[in-house]
Amino acid sequence: MYPMKKLVPSGFRMSVAVLLLAAMVVLLGACGTPVPTDTAAPAEPEVKELTILYWQAASLPGPFLSGGTKDQDAGAITLEPLAFVDPEGEFVPRLAVEIPTIENGGVSEDGLTITWKLHEGLKWSDGSPMTADDAVFTWEYCTHPETGCTSIDAFDGVVNVEAPDDTTIVVTFGKFTPYPYTAFVTGQAPIISRAQFGECVGAAAQTCSDQNLAPLGTGAYRLTDFKVNDVATYERNPHYRGDPAYFDRIVFKGGGDAASAARAVLETGEADFAWNLQVEPQILEEMEAKGQGEIIVAFGNFVERLLVNQTNPDESLGDDRSEYLDGTNPHPFLVGTPVAQAMSMSIDRSLIAENLYGFAGRPICNVIPAPKHYASTANDVCLAQDIEGAKALLDEAGIVDTDGDGVREYNGMPLSVRYQTSTNSVRQKTQALIKQWWAEIGIETELLNHEASVFFGGDPNSPDTYQKFYADIQMYTTGPSIDPQIHLSQWQCEYIPERANTWAGGNIFRGCNPEYDELFQMLVETPMGPERERLVKTLNDINVQTGMQIPLVYRGRVSARANPLQGVLINGWDTGMWNIADWTKEE
Repeated sequence: MYPMKKLVPSGFRMSVAVLLLAAMVVLLGACGTPVPTDTAAPAEPEVKELTILYWQAASLPGPFLSGGTKDQDAGAITLEPLAFVDPEGEFVPRLAVEIPTIENGGVSEDGLTITWKLHEGLKWSDGSPMTADDAVFTWEYCTHPETGCTSIDAFDGVVNVEAPDDTTIVVTFGKFTPYPYTAFVTGQAPIISRAQFGECVGAAAQTCSDQNLAPLGTGAYRLTDFKVNDVATYERNPHYRGDPAYFDRIVFKGGGDAASAARAVLETGEADFAWNLQVEPQILEEMEAKGQGEIIVAFGNFVERLLVNQTNPDESLGDDRSEYLDGTNPHPFLVGTPVAQAMSMSIDRSLIAENLYGFAGRPICNVIPAPKHYASTANDVCLAQDIEGAKALLDEAGIVDTDGDGVREYNGMPLSVRYQTSTNSVRQKTQALIKQWWAEIGIETELLNHEASVFFGGDPNSPDTYQKFYADIQMYTTGPSIDPQIHLSQWQCEYIPERANTWAGGNIFRGCNPEYDELFQMLVETPMGPERERLVKTLNDINVQTGMQIPLVYRGRVSARANPLQGVLINGWDTGMWNIADWTKEE
């Protein structure tokens, strides 16, 4: 006979086993003994994190109280304007439904108003409604003389901003304005919340730490934490009007140097994106060859240049140091002499561009480099270094070395200058070259460099910011938008930084030229076309030929992206974060 176990149906055997197991569970549970079952929780989804490196750490997450690009970009991850400018120089609506034109009725034929329509139902990142009144407030905030708004030039010529309803913004100019796309356009002039910043207008602006370090935004991401001169953290904005952004978290890290930022993307894979890589081209090419990422370059508006202080920065002046004082405090030898011209003539711009910038730089003699129809050709002589010509120019002016120490004197004062910039290997090498060339023509130079987060920061108590300009010469990069009117407006007499305006305003070199101001007023009344182009070139030439600014290199905007990072469209005309809502990463 077969054993009984062989005759038991398999299904029955399984049922018995299940019952026995259940009984054991009950028994063990009653005894308080844990049952070894597979109760592991499902794996947490991987956090999609984007790491951005800016070796110039942000000091504020916004553009209004600091003129640094790193602060503008930190703000642009969450703050938005009515429109950005894309890499091709075309306007892209953001908070606005469309770009106003004369054809669609958004720009008045008399050039006095531009009317913008907002998307319906916009919300700030805390869920509160964003309306046209917030634009009215932003204008009030930035144009208050005691706010110290560094973007005040974006509202040049604007006499009123009103909100007829929640989605309509009407900007009114004092006179015919051929280029009305200034106020609330580009990352330089986003809109901020009245509810949040309403008590921060005027002198109070500098004291509103809670608001300044945590602005509400309307973008695809919202700020969750900000550590000054260190790191900013963002998360997906649940109140964003568009499709949810790709990344769960963005870490915007600052500090270090350009080379280490590039290495983190191109070699070690520690970061996804690195900005403003002023690193010798040979080094960047070696890093790129590792195959982890790629170098991306966009030429737009950047000119690395020397600003020549038109005021006296002598420390002995105390509070009057580098103050314009209605023209009564001129620089003792850089104003009214050919010294600045000789300094420019002695520089080999081609050597700097080719050896220190490579594919990312070209020698330039203008502060307005592009678009091409605005670029002057009147200063191209600077493309050829002329040491002997510079010496002869100074000799003819009687500025000679009388005591044989190798340094020329003017009215008994040695030509000794302090030349400052941010800490950066390319900039320090540029400084060293220029110091050598200036020594050849009898000018002594002391080189200074400051941590970028401090130099480009907005700390009114720091003596080392570029706005205070406590030196004779300083070097950095800025440039115009597609239409250079805003950039040129900064150099009017009224925008000279001083104690009274908390060192706001873009006329950093403190030059006041009545002819320049008169021509600029003609520019704002001149429609697009040949005459407007002529005025732009003339304004450029006044700045260069009077020695207020010495252009060096037309710089491409150089960044690096890791291979998996997609959607990055590097932009020479606007903030590098202009389309961060579209960035993704290959899984």
